[in-house]
Amino acid sequence: MGYSAGHVCSRGFVLLLVLLSTCSGLYEDQIGKFDWRQQYVGKIVDGAFDTSSVDRIIVATESNVLAAISAKTGDIIWRQVLENGPRGTVKLLHVTTPSSTGARLNRGVNSGYDVITVTGNNPALIRGWNSNLGTLEWEWSLTPTVAEESAAEAVWFEYDGLLYHVVPVWGSHLEVTPYQAVSGQQARSTTSRIAAGWIAKDRCVLAGTFYACGIKEQLLALDLAADASSTVVSKPLGSEAVGSPRAVRGEPAVIQNGRYYSLRNDQKLVFGARDAALVDRMVLEGEPVLLQGTVDRTNSKLTINAYRLRDLVRFDPIEFSTDFGDALGDPELVSIRCKQSSGGGSSKVGAGLVCRVLLSTDDGAIVLVQQGKIKWVREEALAEVETAEFLDLTLSDAEGAIEEELNNKNEENGLEWDVFGAFQRRITAQVLHVKNLILHVLGVGPAPSKAQRAGLVRDDFGLHKMLVVVTASGKIFGIDNVSGKHHWVRYLPSFTGFGNGQPMKLLVQRTSRFYPLPAQCVVLGREKSDAKKGLLYIFNPITGLPVAGGGLIELPYRVQQVALLHQTGPDFLKGLLLLDYNNNAHVVPESLAVHADNFYLFTTDQRMAQMRGFLVQYRAGKLETIPTWQIDLSGASKSQQIIACEGKSPIEHVHSQGRVMADRSVLYKYINPNLVAIATTGPDNIHKYILNVHLVDVVSGSIVFSMSHKRIRPPLHMVHSENWLVYSYYNDKARRTEITSIELYEGKTQTNSTVWSSLDAPPLPMVERQSYILPMAVAALKETITEKGITSKHILIGLTTGAVAEMSWALLDPRRPVTSPEKAREEGIVPYMPELPLPHETLINYNQTVAHIRGMHTAPSGLESTCLVLVHGLDLFVTRVSPSKTFDLLKEDFDYFLITVVLVVLTTTSFVVKQLASKKLVKQAWK
Repeated sequence: MGYSAGHVCSRGFVLLLVLLSTCSGLYEDQIGKFDWRQQYVGKIVDGAFDTSSVDRIIVATESNVLAAISAKTGDIIWRQVLENGPRGTVKLLHVTTPSSTGARLNRGVNSGYDVITVTGNNPALIRGWNSNLGTLEWEWSLTPTVAEESAAEAVWFEYDGLLYHVVPVWGSHLEVTPYQAVSGQQARSTTSRIAAGWIAKDRCVLAGTFYACGIKEQLLALDLAADASSTVVSKPLGSEAVGSPRAVRGEPAVIQNGRYYSLRNDQKLVFGARDAALVDRMVLEGEPVLLQGTVDRTNSKLTINAYRLRDLVRFDPIEFSTDFGDALGDPELVSIRCKQSSGGGSSKVGAGLVCRVLLSTDDGAIVLVQQGKIKWVREEALAEVETAEFLDLTLSDAEGAIEEELNNKNEENGLEWDVFGAFQRRITAQVLHVKNLILHVLGVGPAPSKAQRAGLVRDDFGLHKMLVVVTASGKIFGIDNVSGKHHWVRYLPSFTGFGNGQPMKLLVQRTSRFYPLPAQCVVLGREKSDAKKGLLYIFNPITGLPVAGGGLIELPYRVQQVALLHQTGPDFLKGLLLLDYNNNAHVVPESLAVHADNFYLFTTDQRMAQMRGFLVQYRAGKLETIPTWQIDLSGASKSQQIIACEGKSPIEHVHSQGRVMADRSVLYKYINPNLVAIATTGPDNIHKYILNVHLVDVVSGSIVFSMSHKRIRPPLHMVHSENWLVYSYYNDKARRTEITSIELYEGKTQTNSTVWSSLDAPPLPMVERQSYILPMAVAALKETITEKGITSKHILIGLTTGAVAEMSWALLDPRRPVTSPEKAREEGIVPYMPELPLPHETLINYNQTVAHIRGMHTAPSGLESTCLVLVHGLDLFVTRVSPSKTFDLLKEDFDYFLITVVLVVLTTTSFVVKQLASKKLVKQAWK
């Protein structure tokens, strides 16, 4: 049955009205006023100083980025974000030098490029870049005729103007093929097969033109740039080789078992286990120099020594130490550039010699050391954010004094209201206020607190917060959400995630609302060196300082699940309930264990697709864990695996309990706080891939609703809030990205309007569901959240293009009618259309693209209309959104002068009219 022209026009008109009502523009002068973006490149894989410029460093990173960084300021000059995944992994970065340029000209090779990169495995992409502008000059690809596993282990190196492709076949031989850099033509007619039965996986490394392996008590190496009959270089280690050798940049040499070994000759030098090494030939007129970097953690010092490479004798002109705080990890020397200073004389680094040393640390930071001092640091750990939280700042000194004045609790006699004490505090506070005012006028007032000096005080509208960010490398940052300033940094080198894609956890035990008690957060992770031990780091999120006792707690067990207790102790602190892999419960601190009584927990086994529920009880001073239910979601073929588990935000508030229908009745929402969305995927007997979505009550273990999608592929992104669920996926059959919304309702009658109980067996809900088509691939999903839940919910959609779209729930409403436009008009619902529009006006980051979006975090502000947003990926973007517009704020262009004049005129007029009226009444009384 087709639609009439009138119906089509009415549907289009209603959709246009909804889009216009949800669009919000941005004026040019508002750019950067309520938002900021910080761009990063990631942890360095390789880097070099560009010899064609004194102010440029070319780097390739683990985040698949090629970039040029200013050597003066550390700012990004240009950046090229390569492909995601293994296809964009940088296998080789070669920055041309004057000598290599001359070699190419002698060989008749086109020198119209400055940088060469090799990325990916099968196929491998070889590109030439312009170092001035970062533009692509040429490109060619290579598809190896080897197995996928061998292609993934392939390595590349540049020698004498040729690119060498090396494919190891473990336990057998090496396949070496040279290519012309620009054209991609094979330089030799056949591929060389070099016998090397001793090569083993995770035991070998490419060092210059040598392929070296630490095998038992020997260091074996082959020169791949020589002919196929080259002999094997063998060096005794004296003990069993520990791990793979570390290559030394700039020289065919390795570090194995704490020693430096040259592969050209018999030179060796004792190195520390974590010492860095670098060889450079451009320090002093071609004199090769070996640099050794050592970090003394006791004194927080980085010492760099130099040795002449020809005899390994200490090279005095380069030797200096610099402060190297605990916020930086162990360094790796990446590159060095020295020049003679014009002023001559002596300095810390030697007579007339000025050196810049580029370092990359374990935590991902990029550091430039110049003349024995750290010139700048780029915190590239922020390119891999795992979790984040917005926290309220502390009160200002004046507000804190008022808070203490209004504190009517009498600690001495325990009275709830002490009139005399309150009066005494009031008079004392007023005297102090007058005293401080007089001293402030005289310029000799008391010094403000540290938070007051740093500007870390709460504003009137709660828009100014501290953004605490935890990164994959174990680094924690305290960032100002208004200015983007890094107020503090802490590095936890022993922390890591839980594996299987489970990141470290950041939990808020106490906020800043309980003045004068400070806020307290905890980071939960796993020991890097021992996967069976958990770690806790407890700290003040405003100052970054650990709590008394160091803040670091080592747990003698492996953590399986964690939750915050609902009740607080006398100091308003929420305890941590931890469940280990023996299903034993623990509470930190132990004094709050009594609050864990009758607490429900659940666990998931991703690989087996199983869920288990537990009841924690406090009996006789001990915690007992009782299994209550178990669910197997692996399906009949046992091939399903859990890929997503999404619960509701613990801080969200539901303002509206129901939805008004066209007949004036109320359809009550199914608001179950214990509901969790579980997504499983895997092949079945008929379809290649199938996606199952289950809504599970984790207290009773009952499956409330299930839904299946056939021929669906990840990535899957989910948002679960109030009574609805939204998730996106890739439809392999239609080859497009789709998004599905589900709404749950109790019906026309509400089971319990006060307290929800999953144990009372509530009836199964009514389910409304609908699917839509998105024009772009999705990278992340998140819902907006406000303090009271009055503001309308919007969905933030992070796209793979780097844009973030804000979509109204009205467009995702599963109750959008397909065949009844009259019903849509009655309830104010948009008629159903499968395609969801994404106009540019809905992009909250306008032209501030966030590369490789991985997640988003939202938090309420002090204003009910405003939600704070963090978008993280390769970059950071922080902004604020107002889904229902700023109904609780005056506009920026509000005419204060006009309203003042109107009020004055109205007030004056009322007094004048009042006088005239009174005189009129007097005259009438005398008549």
